[in-house]
Amino acid sequence: MTASPDDLEPQHTLSTATTRYDELRMRDALAAVSGDRKLPLTREETLEMLALSEVVIRKAGYGRQAVVRTAREAGASWSQIGAALGTTKQAAWEAHSRWAEAP
Repeated sequence: MTASPDDLEPQHTLSTATTRYDELRMRDALAAVSGDRKLPLTREETLEMLALSEVVIRKAGYGRQAVVRTAREAGASWSQIGAALGTTKQAAWEAHSRWAEAP
């Protein structure tokens, strides 16, 4: 049975999800470069890598939310947060203000 991101997310931290994703990605890349038929990922491993990519995105997003809130609590302006995120203050505010300023 194929594991979904919802199945894998509770089993991994951001670090362990990234490590497993990188292991699978490197094996896949080596198989493509070398043409070694022993290295290619199985269908299940390929689907695991895809699900893990979503887990990494989710967990990184949770971390971003926490850091934005911490930055606001430390007195950072929305302009500064936008700059740190590589966006505008308006885009940063629209994406993060509803929970970053929650009590």
